[in-house]
Amino acid sequence: MSVMHEAVQQPRRGLDRAGLRVVLIASLGGALEFYDFIVFGTFAAYISRAFFPASDPVVSLLSTFAVFAVGYLSRPLGGLLFGWRGDRAGRRESFMLSLAIMSLATIAMGLLPGYAAIGAWASAGFVLLRVVQGFCLGGELPGAITYAVEVVPVRHATLACGVVFGCVSAGVLLATGVSALLHALLPAELMEAWGWRIAFLIGGALGVVSWQLRRTLEESPSFLRMKARLAAARGAAPNPIALLFRSETARIVLGISATCVVAVFNGLLFAQIPAYLTRTLSYPPGSVAIALNVASAAMSVSLVAATWVADIVPRRLVYRVGCIVIAAGAVPAFQAMAAHSLPLPLLFLLIGLSACFTHGTFAAILADLFPTPVRFTGVAFTMNIGAVVFSGTAPLIATLLISATGRIDAPAILLVAAALVALIASFWLKGAEGEISRDAELEIEPARKATGL
Repeated sequence: MSVMHEAVQQPRRGLDRAGLRVVLIASLGGALEFYDFIVFGTFAAYISRAFFPASDPVVSLLSTFAVFAVGYLSRPLGGLLFGWRGDRAGRRESFMLSLAIMSLATIAMGLLPGYAAIGAWASAGFVLLRVVQGFCLGGELPGAITYAVEVVPVRHATLACGVVFGCVSAGVLLATGVSALLHALLPAELMEAWGWRIAFLIGGALGVVSWQLRRTLEESPSFLRMKARLAAARGAAPNPIALLFRSETARIVLGISATCVVAVFNGLLFAQIPAYLTRTLSYPPGSVAIALNVASAAMSVSLVAATWVADIVPRRLVYRVGCIVIAAGAVPAFQAMAAHSLPLPLLFLLIGLSACFTHGTFAAILADLFPTPVRFTGVAFTMNIGAVVFSGTAPLIATLLISATGRIDAPAILLVAAALVALIASFWLKGAEGEISRDAELEIEPARKATGL
């Protein structure tokens, strides 16, 4: 069967059992991304001693986190490359490739000999693998978002993105569970010698399984319809990167602004707050781990519910409510942490619930900003720039705010500012959204007649 014929015949799936299965399989790579994020941070001390030994343990640990940051910096370039590939050759092919390379890199990180065995080659090899891993992650989650909104009916596009991010948040729970299990089963000396490597090998194995499952997926109907229209018009596919920056500059700015609050929230919750609670506010590490799991679980479930609502009312309104909730709740939440005035699990339950309106809707908002020929590239670029600029810098800026103001609740200032930027951007969404619906409304009968199908 030709690609053209498939485009004409293949309907969009609903979120029935088969449609849900497709979206879940597309989400698995994003879950692995958050799994890797938590595993890297959890085992950073072991990684630093294995690959970046130094006389000063602080210097060693700083080297490890610098490598982690380098992986972040490679994401925008990877997003552009895999986005370009996804908009030219197909969504399925692109995120099959990104997941395969990322999984192999994760396995290699678990198997790479340490500094004691091969010297500086170990350090260089680990840096290179982290760059490759980050490069592939740049296309993984944007690919899942693009695919998800294109394989379900328009009326379920936001819910499909909610399922994607529910699975992504569940990656946090998996990582903390693996960490807790390994620490319970292995003594400290074995954890330092090789136990931490098991977490990377598990992540890589999950990626391989996910890749096998993705082989059963078909290409996105929206992409096939686009190819059909190009073939009918005997036109060549445009360069999506050139087209994106030439025609969609305003939407890029709007998309990055819409990503701002989600990126800062995640950067604080998963990178800055754990150390802030234990080192600055003297919470027990075990209590902090439980609280983070509560927040992740609450976020995973509630954001799916919020996206169900956002398929009934305009998603920009749900997103706007989320910005207001986060802006209003940031200062009280950080003050409660500082004062130890609420049980930590209860406080983090509320924090997780507060994120559902923005974290559930922003991905569908990004996908709806960009037309089919540049959707993958547009989503990848805006998401990854947001991640680097906002998530990557949030812990540092929060720490500088504490130092500059002398207030231990100062990180709330950063979160309020991000929420207000996103709230302002939401008022420009109405005039820019609608590309998912516009694609679905395009008739393909002219393509059928032009090709004789």
